[in-house]
Amino acid sequence: MTNKFLCDFRFLLLAAAVAFIYIQMRLFTTQSKYADRLANAVEAETRCTSQMRKLIDQISMQQSRIVDLEEDKKRQDEEYGQMKALVQDLQLKGLQRRMNKIQTPVAAVVVMACNRADYLERTIKSILKYQNAVASKFPLFVSQDGSDPQVRKKALSYDQLTHMQHLDSKLVQTERPGELIAYYKIAHDMEIAPDFFDYFEAAAALMEKDKTIMAVSSWNDNGQKQFVHDPEILYRSDFFPGLGWMLTKPTWNELSPKWPKAYWDDWLRLQENHKGRQFIRPEVCRTYNFGEHGSSLGQFFRQYLEPIKLNDVQVDWKSKDLSYLMEDKYIKLFAEILKNAKPINGADAVLKASNVQGDVRVHYEDQPDFERIARQFGVFQEWKDGVPRTAYKGVVVFRYPPPRRVFLVGPKSFELLGIKSV
Repeated sequence: MTNKFLCDFRFLLLAAAVAFIYIQMRLFTTQSKYADRLANAVEAETRCTSQMRKLIDQISMQQSRIVDLEEDKKRQDEEYGQMKALVQDLQLKGLQRRMNKIQTPVAAVVVMACNRADYLERTIKSILKYQNAVASKFPLFVSQDGSDPQVRKKALSYDQLTHMQHLDSKLVQTERPGELIAYYKIAHDMEIAPDFFDYFEAAAALMEKDKTIMAVSSWNDNGQKQFVHDPEILYRSDFFPGLGWMLTKPTWNELSPKWPKAYWDDWLRLQENHKGRQFIRPEVCRTYNFGEHGSSLGQFFRQYLEPIKLNDVQVDWKSKDLSYLMEDKYIKLFAEILKNAKPINGADAVLKASNVQGDVRVHYEDQPDFERIARQFGVFQEWKDGVPRTAYKGVVVFRYPPPRRVFLVGPKSFELLGIKSV
């Protein structure tokens, strides 16, 4: 009986053990399934979170795009308003009717203004003094950078001109370190000579004939009173003078798509832009820059700008034969004049030049040597893209003392001018 009980108990324990093992196996299998499901759930949650982040980023980008589009629309609306106002102004003042009269338009006169209403007024009065008689040939525009209310009010107070305003919807940023923001909103404060318009009209005819002339300028960088003499003499130059200049519509169409936001005068002095074309400049300036307090902060004003001689002679340019400025003629004429100048060697070039009768020439070896000699005479020492200011074929000419001409001659100038022997 006892043995039978023990045997039954053992069978019972064995069955319980088997049941326990079975339950543990089922539990392990269930836990494994739940662990896999949990892992899949975590992975799905991770994917969902990543997708949500991407969606949030896309929404942020779209919001930023919407803001940009709104700013573009605002800017376009402002430009449209300006163009509409300009058209209305043109219609109101009958500019088109004036241009359709007997006189044929020569060029538009554009005055660039920014934030100096008093300077603008002085410039406009100087122009109108001589422009009224040729208004249909030279219609006058004021191009204003920024929103200075006094400049706008001053420009709109004149019925003889058309006002254009350029507004910046974004803060102006310089493109390179060290640049002045003022050069991105530059104005030209100038007075003009009595023959300003006649000069440019005659030069326009010259430009039509000679496509090697890129622009005509009214400015001579070395046009200070002590360096000039003859108001009727014009020169070709490889250096863009700026400060009152004219170019043709085809040239503007070529340059305007890549026109820089600032420092465009230096940009025009690069070979890659002027492509070997030259510029016409006078000996005696037809413009005078009185902007001491401007974008250059008075830079060089007292030394180079204040002493400029503004022409006060009414030259009859219509009767002048300017064919000598054509490329094929000018290079021969200039070479002949240079050959006839007396050479000066050694130190004390200024003293030696003063003691020689007639024109003189001083040869320089390189840019530092040129700067040394130019410093002695007091003329501009600056170069741009390998060209000294006012230079033609490396030759800088000025009067010292007037009427004597001094030629600073580069190491390759004779070769470039075709001078074989002197």
